[in-house]
Amino acid sequence: MKISEAAKLFLAYHKSHSKENSVRAYHLVLTQLLEEFGSDNLEEITTERILPFVNQITDGKKPQTKRTRYSHLSAFFNFIKNNLNPDFRNPCDTPMLKKLFRSRPSYHWNIIEKETVDEIIFRTSRPRNRVMLELMARGGMRISEVLKLTPSDINDRKLTLREPKSGREQEFIFIPQRLTDRLKDYIREKGIQPHQRIFPICYEAAREMVAKAGSVVDIHLRPHDLRRHAATYASRSGVPIEIISKIILRHSNLSTTERYLGKISDVEALKWIDTLYA
Repeated sequence: MKISEAAKLFLAYHKSHSKENSVRAYHLVLTQLLEEFGSDNLEEITTERILPFVNQITDGKKPQTKRTRYSHLSAFFNFIKNNLNPDFRNPCDTPMLKKLFRSRPSYHWNIIEKETVDEIIFRTSRPRNRVMLELMARGGMRISEVLKLTPSDINDRKLTLREPKSGREQEFIFIPQRLTDRLKDYIREKGIQPHQRIFPICYEAAREMVAKAGSVVDIHLRPHDLRRHAATYASRSGVPIEIISKIILRHSNLSTTERYLGKISDVEALKWIDTLYA
């Protein structure tokens, strides 16, 4: 079987079983693979030939992009082995390539306590910055989602996200009433039109704003720390993980949500046990 034939079967399978974003990512890697090896037979694809190809398609890319492209290429060859030819050897499945493109070690995020987040927000005097911080910390929004928000996306406490990261047509976010009031007041005071961005600043400027807000209380703060806080605080408050996953974080599966929740220390575990059985 030729590589081009296997690629058609692989993409057809994922179009029926995977998300649109995943299919696009696979298609990108396979397009490059077919340009290089499309007319070759499977048995002609060796590690020696794949290594320079992988280096070529990952050259100059970020580490995460390199790992993702290697992973997609390896998934294609595993599909061949598992579904088309059990005697086929995955040319990506070698110690050398695994070492070059190994995944980062898992990282446990520190929990930012509610009192700390409240202090950060209350000590932020500029209305624009305060509302942005609250949307991340109270609404679980990504910084990119906050920056794309327009007045037309606001329907009382329900915010509409258009073209979200998940690849869906739209998603919805629910925020507290007090935050809704502050957001509407800010829009009214600034005279922002329905289809104008509420926060017309760039991503780097937003990250810098968050970092400066954290420095006020002597912590290293990143935008995603606030999103993780929203999930962890909800979890500690007894909100079911299904609600946290589907409503607050809008994840497609619970395993992703579980990685967002902070690691529980022995001290915190004992605190909860004492509270439970007090």
